Amino acid sequence: MSRFQDKVAIVTGAASGIGKEIAHALAREGAKVVIADLKQEAADAAAADIVSTGGVAMGVAMDVSDERAVNAGVDAAHNAYGRIDILVSNAGIQIVHPVESFPFDEWKKMLAVHLDGAFLTTKACLKHMYAANSGSIVYIGSVHSKEASPLKAAYVTAKHGILGLARVVAKEGAKHNVRANVVCPGFVRTPLVEKQIPEQARELGISEQDVIKTVMLKETVDGEFTTVEDVAESVLYFAGAKTNALTGQSMVVSHGWFME
Repeated sequence: MSRFQDKVAIVTGAASGIGKEIAHALAREGAKVVIADLKQEAADAAAADIVSTGGVAMGVAMDVSDERAVNAGVDAAHNAYGRIDILVSNAGIQIVHPVESFPFDEWKKMLAVHLDGAFLTTKACLKHMYAANSGSIVYIGSVHSKEASPLKAAYVTAKHGILGLARVVAKEGAKHNVRANVVCPGFVRTPLVEKQIPEQARELGISEQDVIKTVMLKETVDGEFTTVEDVAESVLYFAGAKTNALTGQSMVVSHGWFME
């Protein structure tokens, strides 16, 4: 039997990038996957990709920073499949500025997507998980949950905060057999990272190649980007854990950039 046979997983920000690969990996292992993304069409298209390969999936439109939208999406998933076993809180954006010129509205937008989104989706799923006395929540953090980089004050703050949320959920969820973990990737070559390369080149006054070599991958052991497959496999590891031994823990997936 597949690892996640008949389990239901909600993955936010799953129409592209890391989220899409996580959704496909869960589906390959037998899960029914709910693709939550900002636009219904994008979510539906990503779900159709999974269905075309023999998996089970549906798309829901969800702005993770909007409580009503989150609750509606989670309820739609529960109504369709009757349970929610796994939440992968992955939706994220990136905005870079030095602290002294970081626009407050952009700071708030970053925290709304990353932190409010993690909180709201967790809250909406927990009622179903607690009722079933079972569940796993996996947050996509970052090496920036542990480490800092210039220009990323809001992102680093949000990703550090996700560790705190996960640890509290692990403590509170234990009596309901709900686990919480964080996967912390290094640089993954997604559209989000591609967009940062020219932005950082401009901000730092260096070439795009130098951004990759001397900023993004400088501290890795092999000069390699982390892959979406690396991240997905780590998510599946936590989501499929058989005991509470690992609850509250984070795992860094970064080609040795950050070690602990």
